[in-house]
Amino acid sequence: MKKILIVDDSVAIRELVETTLSTEDYQIFKADNGKKAVAIAEEENPDLIIMDVSMPGELNGLQATKILKNNPKTSSCPIILLSAMARDNDIEEGFAVGANDYFTKPFSPLELIKKVEEMLK
Repeated sequence: MKKILIVDDSVAIRELVETTLSTEDYQIFKADNGKKAVAIAEEENPDLIIMDVSMPGELNGLQATKILKNNPKTSSCPIILLSAMARDNDIEEGFAVGANDYFTKPFSPLELIKKVEEMLK
């Protein structure tokens, strides 16, 4: 069973993404900030992370992504950033810290499912 970590400070977004992915047999982990995301990723070694960019606390999504991509234990885990920040420089910054893809909110659940399936093959 593939493990997916969903990271977003919004309960509604975490639930929407989890519901979107419920058609497949995934083990879902959730975090509401970047610090928790890093801890869960190190412990659970997920197959994919879907991460919000703007989150309160010590680490936002970009900082958490950079930490995960620089950690040998988690560096190979694909990360999809999911953000309302949709300017070109926001997207470029996401890829610069190591994100494998960048979805802007509002997002298409069907496109997200397609991308998740593609990354988990």
